[in-house]
Amino acid sequence: MKILPLLLFTSLFLFSCEQGSEPETLVRNYDESGMDAAIARARAEVDQFLVVLKKGDADSFSVKAPIKDENGTEHFWLTDVTFADGQFTGSVGNDPGIVQNVQYGQPWTIEKGEISDWMFTRGEKIHGGYTIDPLLDSYPEEEAEALRAKLVR
Repeated sequence: MKILPLLLFTSLFLFSCEQGSEPETLVRNYDESGMDAAIARARAEVDQFLVVLKKGDADSFSVKAPIKDENGTEHFWLTDVTFADGQFTGSVGNDPGIVQNVQYGQPWTIEKGEISDWMFTRGEKIHGGYTIDPLLDSYPEEEAEALRAKLVR
């Protein structure tokens, strides 16, 4: 399954609910209420994602999982996801910057109701990925505009 290079780029941007070490990719200056709304929207619309996932009607499928340890919480895109028995399973899509209980490529399983986002790609277009929106103001203007053009809203 091909992964859109943009998906890999966006997977590097992390957001945290608790402070730990400060990786370069950690985004702290974002609209927290916008992020909360994006997570709520993703959870409310996850069944739409499941319809497309079940049909295999996209180029790639990912869900975002909040992963916690004693250092805090970090949100990771899980790639190449599957769904069974109310749970998503996929591979952690980037190296951790805060938590230490997970590593790049490691399989991870999360309950449907615990995801913080979902996305699928068709060509250059990104469907879902709602947690990208609150982060766009922290991107350089040109990159933000290019990404906005790929988001299907």
